[in-house]
Amino acid sequence: MVKEINSKELESKLAANEELYLLDIRSEAEVAGGVLPHSTHLPMHLIPLKMNEFSGEKDIVLYCRSGARSYHACMYLMQQGFNNVVNLQGGIIDWARNGYSIVAYG
Repeated sequence: MVKEINSKELESKLAANEELYLLDIRSEAEVAGGVLPHSTHLPMHLIPLKMNEFSGEKDIVLYCRSGARSYHACMYLMQQGFNNVVNLQGGIIDWARNGYSIVAYG
């Protein structure tokens, strides 16, 4: 079962300065429109090549546009032995709908 967090819960954790690793798995074209503050961009197709770079991290919150791709990416990482991955329900769409900050990428 994939652990999930909603935008309100994530915003509260970030406001409380909880140590989280935010991972935006959208495409280059998608991140051009902005990202969640303090997130790292890693396109979904590169996760198998780069996952050793974030092993052992604090909780890793993955997000995409709507939460579907990041859900599948969480499943994949769990199959690879990661137990600290969390999916952002509703993705960046839900985050923006709630009026939370989106910053320029790069």
